[in-house]
Amino acid sequence: MNDVASGAVAERPCDAMLLETVRHRVEAAGTSFYWAMRLLPKHRRNAMYAVYAFCREVDDIVDSERPVEYKIAALAAWREEIDALYAGHPSHVVAKALSKPAVRYDLCRRDFLAIIDGMEMDARADIRAPDLAMLDLYCARVASSVGHLSVHVFGDPSDAAHAVADSLGRALQLTNILRDLYGIRGTDPKAVLGHPALPAVCREVAAIAEEHFQSSVRAMESCSRRAMRPAAVMAAIYHATLSALLRSEWRDPATRVSVSKPLKLWLVLRHGLV
Repeated sequence: MNDVASGAVAERPCDAMLLETVRHRVEAAGTSFYWAMRLLPKHRRNAMYAVYAFCREVDDIVDSERPVEYKIAALAAWREEIDALYAGHPSHVVAKALSKPAVRYDLCRRDFLAIIDGMEMDARADIRAPDLAMLDLYCARVASSVGHLSVHVFGDPSDAAHAVADSLGRALQLTNILRDLYGIRGTDPKAVLGHPALPAVCREVAAIAEEHFQSSVRAMESCSRRAMRPAAVMAAIYHATLSALLRSEWRDPATRVSVSKPLKLWLVLRHGLV
């Protein structure tokens, strides 16, 4: 179904309520994601809000202070909910919001399940200091899988777009990890952040992220420029964050590194206009 035709379908009152609930969850998060998704037509934007809301649901389970057993059970319940979604009878408000996008944009069940698998990695074990292979698997599950869902919603399900998802998802997640070192939790966060080897380790991870950013740029050259505008904006904002982190050298854990709203707006205009 093309953008005009699908956008012309009237929303039922219950659909509008679902979308409003999901939209509020996304707006409350105040993320760079919200800036990029504003570039999409309404029906595609609402679909991405639903995907994002799903990610928040499972991420919130892992980030909670509940026991590991509770987290594993809650994630298992979401696997059942995804099965119900693809069987046509979801019960959770977010899964209901995903029901139409899953069909309209041919979203793959395995990508939703991969995201849950990644969250379970986090729930079952302390992966704050994983080896590079485990880190790559984690990023592939919790971030690249989101990218695979996203490119379908954006309107470019090509192999090149999926290559963007693989690389850019990893780049964004590694940047998130490097940024979140400023809020690290542990028995002695100051000791961790003050360790003299930390900047060197961070630079190594940043170099991997940079490689993924560059791979995504090369892959994006073969994609639909219009469809992939949100991905280009996300890449630009997160790459600016990575650059700021490198300049900071992780010296002051009390100061969170971020990209200013004026710069974000400029990047949206630069990369979001065709």
